[in-house]
Amino acid sequence: EKAIADAVTHGGGTVEFPAGTYLAGGTIHLMSNITIMLDSGATVTGASSGYDAPEANPNDSFQDFGHSHFHDAMFYGDGLSNIAFVGSGTLDGNGHFIVGNPSSGQADKLISLTRCHGLTLSGITLKRGGHFGALINGCDGVTSDRLNIQTASDRDGWNIINTQHITITNITDAANDDALVFKSDWALGQKFFNGHVTVTNAHLSAKCCNALMFGSETCGDFSDYVFDGITITGAGKSGLGLVSMDGSNISDVHYRNITMSGVASPIMQKIGTRKRCGGSPGIGSISNITYDNVTGTGKGPFSPTIFGADASHRVTNVTFNNVNLTVPGGSGTISTGVPSNDPNNYNPNSIGTRPAYGWYIHNANWIHYTASSVRFQNNDGRPAVIADNSSGITFDHLTAQRGTGSPTDVLFNTVAGYCVQNSVNTTGGALRVTANSSTQSCTGQSDFSLSLSPASQSVSPGGTASITVKTAVVSGSPGGISLSASGQPSGSTPSFSANPVAAGSSSVLTVPVPSGASGSFTITVTGVAGSATHSATAV
Repeated sequence: EKAIADAVTHGGGTVEFPAGTYLAGGTIHLMSNITIMLDSGATVTGASSGYDAPEANPNDSFQDFGHSHFHDAMFYGDGLSNIAFVGSGTLDGNGHFIVGNPSSGQADKLISLTRCHGLTLSGITLKRGGHFGALINGCDGVTSDRLNIQTASDRDGWNIINTQHITITNITDAANDDALVFKSDWALGQKFFNGHVTVTNAHLSAKCCNALMFGSETCGDFSDYVFDGITITGAGKSGLGLVSMDGSNISDVHYRNITMSGVASPIMQKIGTRKRCGGSPGIGSISNITYDNVTGTGKGPFSPTIFGADASHRVTNVTFNNVNLTVPGGSGTISTGVPSNDPNNYNPNSIGTRPAYGWYIHNANWIHYTASSVRFQNNDGRPAVIADNSSGITFDHLTAQRGTGSPTDVLFNTVAGYCVQNSVNTTGGALRVTANSSTQSCTGQSDFSLSLSPASQSVSPGGTASITVKTAVVSGSPGGISLSASGQPSGSTPSFSANPVAAGSSSVLTVPVPSGASGSFTITVTGVAGSATHSATAV
């Protein structure tokens, strides 16, 4: 610290640590215009005590202890300009830093900076930081290249909070909790804008939690983020997580060239209503998000999810292009209704078991998929995709694996304006599309609708069920519609009075009920005309 003070008397400068091991027996107070140079072989290690006590913070009820207090760190500074950590040496907590709430004299972070301007973190390694490898809040102008964070035995890697104008390249961040996370909390007692961020060529992993994350603390707005060339090799929660829990408007976030493996939830977006900020926050928003060239393999039970708060607060305008995900699967057929949701919880498990093994979309507008696919590792009886309470949901050139026993491939419930075109299952067959209380809208495609009447009936064993299959022209000239039926009782052979049936005409489906049949049966009728496929059910 004396070296830092001496450099400041000369207008700033570089404090160099040559090769060797140095003990930081207390908090090192940074000053403006100072560069900490860690030479190759230089390690600054932490002690078990001697650090500044956590300062009082009148806003600590809005976020956890670690996010609320900044003094209890190896390096600390507030309101500084032009600070840098460079070289190829290491800051190492040495197993002494605390992952929970530190007592007086203990530290829980390696680098802690608030309200800084002009920060460089390049070339060095942050190791065993306790709660945080690095925590910055309220900063502007951050540059990082070749930063190596190793906190897999502790907790978070790098928390970037209330900060804008950031460029990160060639980072490796292996954490236990969150690896690289962007947040906006109330620790500094005000709302900040967050944005103008570029992250390229990152290698991330998070044992228990989130690899690349927005939130959960989301008080201020976020905009203009680009993530390009990201490799994620594990996440106990989300690989790519984006939540607005506290009133934040998150927009213009772009993911490009992403590879994920071993992630419990490959992609998750959620608008919650926790509102844990000062100033009476409202409900936030998520809009204008793109995913291009994303490949992911999931390891957990959480289907990729887009989940708005309600009909007035929907996730809006999200585009997926060449997004190919493989999930574990392994579920049987379950209810296709809306699962439970805890609006105050941001984690993937805050939403109950998704009714689709692939994409589940709820309370969303203008969600578009092109040249994408979803597959499972173990047979799954759920549809590949379910969208409900939404509008403008489109799939073009979607490939979706079909599970044995699944009722349909793509299901729309109360969706205004959906379209599935040029899409197939993994064996090349047309996707089965079922729509309930929904309207179709496919530009430039010949299409039809299909319905069954009656929707339910009772038939005695040995009798026959008659179901009228009604079709209508939606657009263009669909031509003949080829019909098929499934779900009939064992030993029954259904037949159609006309098959194929002309679009706009009807066909009567006859289903003999064997004398030994009992219980209820759900009959699914699927119609195919060109690239258009639709299904309907009757009981």
